[in-house]
Amino acid sequence: MATEPSSLGSLHIPYRRFPVLAAVVVLTGVGAGLGGMLLALLLHAIQHLAYGYSLSHAASGESFLSGVSAATPERRLAALVICGLVAGLGWWALYRFGRPLVSIKQAVKPDGFRMPVTSTVVHALLQIVTVALGSPLGREVAPREIGAVWSDWLARRAGLNAAERRIMVACGAGAGLAAVYNVPLGGALFVLEVLLGTFEWSALVPAVVTSVIAAVTAWLALGNDHQYEVGQLALSEPLVVWSAICGPLFGVAAWGFTRLTEEARARAPKDRRLPMYSLLNFAAIGVLVMVFPQLAGNGKGAATLSFDSDLTIGLATTLLVLKVAIEVSTLRAGAEGGLLTPGLTNGALIAVVLGGIWNMLWPGTSPGAYAIIGAAAFLAASMQMPLTALVLMVEFTRVNHDLLIPILLCIAGSISTFKWMVQRRFMQVPESE
Repeated sequence: MATEPSSLGSLHIPYRRFPVLAAVVVLTGVGAGLGGMLLALLLHAIQHLAYGYSLSHAASGESFLSGVSAATPERRLAALVICGLVAGLGWWALYRFGRPLVSIKQAVKPDGFRMPVTSTVVHALLQIVTVALGSPLGREVAPREIGAVWSDWLARRAGLNAAERRIMVACGAGAGLAAVYNVPLGGALFVLEVLLGTFEWSALVPAVVTSVIAAVTAWLALGNDHQYEVGQLALSEPLVVWSAICGPLFGVAAWGFTRLTEEARARAPKDRRLPMYSLLNFAAIGVLVMVFPQLAGNGKGAATLSFDSDLTIGLATTLLVLKVAIEVSTLRAGAEGGLLTPGLTNGALIAVVLGGIWNMLWPGTSPGAYAIIGAAAFLAASMQMPLTALVLMVEFTRVNHDLLIPILLCIAGSISTFKWMVQRRFMQVPESE
């Protein structure tokens, strides 16, 4: 959720310091772009090696879902077992021997602590390796952490004050997101809406500049491609009505998912139990992936199938139940990762189910259109970032701007319902708690 708005816009920067600040902004964008690019290449290389596809290319046009589907069931299981070993031993060793981790949101608070460089880099690499091997969590936190650590180091070397360093740490995180997903506007909005909670000029300008530079830098190896190839989707009356009706349902679902994941994270072991929990969890996921290859990874494969209208109501329901279960169990077992793509995928699968039922009553709308709208609504509510979720979906899919109307309707319903659910629960909590 967004931090409290601050007076960052009132910062007075002497003219003689503008060159220093400008240099930090540019170098933050370049460094975050290179970091995100290298992490993405590492992810693809491990995926290809683990599942045995496109071995001659670090990044190829063949999708992860295609590679997993072509692998033998035994190879899928072996990859997830290895994932369990890496996750369990890796995070146990990090908690046992590394310095305490500091999250990006903690680092950008006015009294926030500095992120430890070595521990944060190891934490990011563990996320990339485990997601590449098939973990159901997201990969987006890793490039954000690398970008934040890099920008913090730059800001301190340049002698920036505490308020300026906060801005640059947030901008480094947003630039990392922009680089790995090629979403410059989404990365900038993430900084402003989620991390800093302000749209003042002193934050807006460096957020936009760093995210654009990072995204363009990552083109060197990743190309100027978007995440999902989506065909033309038409706006229709059934789609608009469905979006207005189902928006609150996505809010309720997002609230439930948030409760589950928060509780799972709070109860995750950080001691010697972690390796055993992790191995058992990923071995169980491996058994499921032997039957359902769509479950491997952060959910991009299932989201792609949803956007392409390639899922039946029955398969979408099955994948939804299993995806939520393994996402929660993985967090409970002690593994780490983001929830951006998993949340997007959950929303898309819910939308395929609800949209399929709606098409029985009022036919004529592509399931892919429902999926895109549902993904945006669920993501907006679950991560409490309506503007960022809207822009991310547009940048992810390059969807027709006509769909902005139902997307906005659905997001409004989901966000309002989510906030109402949170307020209702807060009012019901006994004072003793």
